[in-house]
Amino acid sequence: AKNEMVTKGQILDAAEMYFAPDVKTIDFDGTVTDGKKTTTKKLQDFVGSIQKVNEITLHRAAANSDVTLSEFTFSFEMKDGSKIYWHEIIRSLWKNGQIIEEQYFKG
Repeated sequence: AKNEMVTKGQILDAAEMYFAPDVKTIDFDGTVTDGKKTTTKKLQDFVGSIQKVNEITLHRAAANSDVTLSEFTFSFEMKDGSKIYWHEIIRSLWKNGQIIEEQYFKG
């Protein structure tokens, strides 16, 4: 369900629905964000800087026990004129139906 929401561009809604209050996210560069409030604010700022979504494609997804892996391509045109193209693997750790940790890897 989360992957489908992300594919439709509902990134903030997915975070609100699935991130645990004490979620931790880890970016490509090792930057750690702790807590749902801080993580959601970071996502809001990012989504707010997008001018146009060119592509959000889910290529593959796998689940095993409390871990999910999702391979996405994201292509955005940003309000500052830059372009973002990410081929990304998202590893999510789940507990009681919520994501407690999410790490982003370059694909």
